Formats: sequence, structure tokens, C-alpha cells
Amino acid sequence: MKENALLHYVQAMEPETVSQLSRPASAEVMQVIEHNVLGLLGGLPPQDFDVTVTTSRENLGRLLASAIMSGYFLKGAEQRLAFEQSIGQTGSLDDIE
Repeated sequence: MKENALLHYVQAMEPETVSQLSRPASAEVMQVIEHNVLGLLGGLPPQDFDVTVTTSRENLGRLLASAIMSGYFLKGAEQRLAFEQSIGQTGSLDDIE
């Protein structure tokens, strides 16, 4: 099996670093990630449905990779928005819809 350098890198990180990197910078980013994951899994209301998701380890890994990439993209977009706001090029997140 091919060695996974990223897995070894993450496993070698200090727990505080992993915790810091795992937290979204804003509630807006958390909402988008939650929306994406629910879209992938199916967002049936829990009060009306008892949903169980079964998957393989490989597919769960792909879901995790997708969530990581979404988070990475959103972090960059959030930083760019903050930069543009600081130089007066765009409005707030509330203005974008």
C-alpha cells in the first residue's frame, strides 16, 4: 500500500494545533460546511425520520477529504473577503446573497 504522507503529517501534529486548524474562523463558514455535508448525506429532518448512514471506510475518507477541501476553500475565500473589506472594495457578508 502507498504511504500517506499527509496522514503521517497530521498524526504528528500537536493536539492543540489540530484543534486550532479544525475550528472554522466564523459562524458563516461553519454554516456552509454543515450545509455541504448535509447535502452529501441527505438532510432529512430528524424529528420526522430516523436516518442511519452506512458507508465504507474508503467512502468515509472521501467525505472527510471533501469536507477538508471545502473548509480550505472557504477559509481562503473568507480571508480574501476580509482583505477586500479592509481596503474598501466590497461590502459585508450580509450584502452577498
